[in-house]
Amino acid sequence: MQFDINKTAAAPTCATQPTELRLSADEAARLATLAKALGHPVRVQIVELLSRYGGEVCVCDIERHFDLAQPTISHHLRVLREAGIIDGEQRGLWVHYRVAPETLEPLRRLLLGLQ
Repeated sequence: MQFDINKTAAAPTCATQPTELRLSADEAARLATLAKALGHPVRVQIVELLSRYGGEVCVCDIERHFDLAQPTISHHLRVLREAGIIDGEQRGLWVHYRVAPETLEPLRRLLLGLQ
């Protein structure tokens, strides 16, 4: 039996329904940035802590919940700020933080839409 190496087999076709992307590349990149910023347990805990207090939480109140050095907490807060997940306002010696819910809304919608 001889095989013709120049002959290609027809690719099998998929019998499922057509699919389409709901997110643009830019939207997916933004959501991935948010997810990456939330990709550490301490940052998730910080966001959850801030979300329970509708106003603002002083950094000193955040730090007391963790057995971490102050520079480590500052690093996590910086990552969250750079992603736009939290905002901070300097008041005297202390910074007060709050969650930026408008930034998290697209991620919330995406997660709620997953099945």
